[in-house]
Amino acid sequence: MTLYGYFRSSTSYRTRIAMNLKGLDYNDITINLAQDEQLESAFKAINPQGLVPVLQADDLLLYQSPAILEWLEEVYPEHALLPKDAAGRMQVRALSAMIGCDIHPINNRRILQYLRNELSVNEEDVIAWCNRWISEGFAALETRLAADNNRGQFCYGNSPTLADCYLIPQVSSARRFKVDLSAYPNIVAIDTHCRTLEAFADADPMMQPDAPKSL
Repeated sequence: MTLYGYFRSSTSYRTRIAMNLKGLDYNDITINLAQDEQLESAFKAINPQGLVPVLQADDLLLYQSPAILEWLEEVYPEHALLPKDAAGRMQVRALSAMIGCDIHPINNRRILQYLRNELSVNEEDVIAWCNRWISEGFAALETRLAADNNRGQFCYGNSPTLADCYLIPQVSSARRFKVDLSAYPNIVAIDTHCRTLEAFADADPMMQPDAPKSL
């Protein structure tokens, strides 16, 4: 398999985590978002949306990280990232969607570039925008996590799930945008624990071949 992605792309990051947790080998092809390579015709021939990640598995091209992660779960069920019961699967998918649908999309690079370049929003206000929506989303997520008395060291249960694949990249993004995480002790504890696991550590943006030596 080949993963087209970018070191700091949260959606690429969550896909790397899931593939690592399942013990899957894959090749990396960098699509440099900072240089707008995702808009070039060569990549748009692969994904007309011009978005990463794209996963190529033999002749099959998969796009949109939620669909990729669900495909991985169906095709490679070992080291399951969804619970066996329907209620548990719903819970994990709901936690994932809180991040993947309601936090990440309004803070991703396309939105921020539009704010900066088209609406002439200054950088201080761009950071304030990110802080507002990440903090609001994290407050709701923290409440959900705190209410789950059966939860271990992960978002759900005692083993990593898709929800953790979504959460850890979003925490990285929150730190990059200077969000105060002190109000979210459960989120911080999950992030701290997950980063001790090889699958998460190896997926970290700064461990990727296209990561700069310093930021």
